[in-house]
Amino acid sequence: MKKLTKIFAAILSIAMIAVTAAACAGDTAGGKDLLTVGIIQYAAHPSLDNCYTGLMQGIEAAGYKDGENVKIDYQNAQNSTETAEQIAANMVAKNYDVIVGIATPAALAAYGKAQGTNTQVVFCAVSDPVEAGLVADMNAPGGNCTGTSDFLPLEEQLQMIRALQPDAKKIGILYTTNESNSLSHLKRLEELAPQYGFEIVAQGVQSSSDIPQAAATLASQVDCINNFTDNNVVTNLSTVLARANEAGIPVYGSEVEQVKNGCLACEGLDYIALGNQTGAMVGKILGGTSAGTIPVEQIEAPSPVINETVAAQFNITIPAAYASAEKVTTNQ
Repeated sequence: MKKLTKIFAAILSIAMIAVTAAACAGDTAGGKDLLTVGIIQYAAHPSLDNCYTGLMQGIEAAGYKDGENVKIDYQNAQNSTETAEQIAANMVAKNYDVIVGIATPAALAAYGKAQGTNTQVVFCAVSDPVEAGLVADMNAPGGNCTGTSDFLPLEEQLQMIRALQPDAKKIGILYTTNESNSLSHLKRLEELAPQYGFEIVAQGVQSSSDIPQAAATLASQVDCINNFTDNNVVTNLSTVLARANEAGIPVYGSEVEQVKNGCLACEGLDYIALGNQTGAMVGKILGGTSAGTIPVEQIEAPSPVINETVAAQFNITIPAAYASAEKVTTNQ
């Protein structure tokens, strides 16, 4: 019996050594070390989910498949900057080849932790990467970072609001005070609004707990509310819609998923397509191109979307100029 026990112990010891050796060797496929890509999605909401879907499509289209020639580590920061920074620090410590930050806070976390290392950073859906300090110039980023911008087609959005609500005077903006993308959008919207006869009424918030009261106060002062790509606000879109409905005013979105979820309309961007573009950039970097030499990209042509359910709710007739816009109904 003792002899059998010794044999069993020896076998177990050999197995443990093998497992440890495999762990120390890193992730491999076919005997070769895999390239590593970390993905940090800042929050869970449809816009960023679509970015991730497109990103994975773009990476695979560039010739990189998870588990075959690349290891992809996806993590969601759940709308927490602190969590995003912890994830980024861990990925940099593991010497990941590329870290992708989906949305500005995630991109800033990756960029900050990767400074002074060989890890390349790619951002997806950052409205103003220059203002955020991620790149020096859109055409010549420099450093170890590049990506895609989702700066919104604000002038087209104002044109749509004027067409759908010809008598509207005040547009409400709910924004998070520490989201640089929202600050850039707000500044530009305030510059454009007078050209279309609008006054912008802005209400800043710091966290999701501020949104119910802020949305109610704002809705009582304006003819409609317009969303940016503010992650805090979009994550709490149902609350904003509820307060706006109580006040009898519509909410305009910034992309199709927001319109499907109850916003009236948008001149929005295709976030799956934006993710695809980002994935193609990741492929170039995995192939040996330095991130800082790749110009920042963005989708130029917005696409109008109108929610027919909401239009009927507010007795809004769709103008002839938007007859060909994509029509959706509210998700149930």
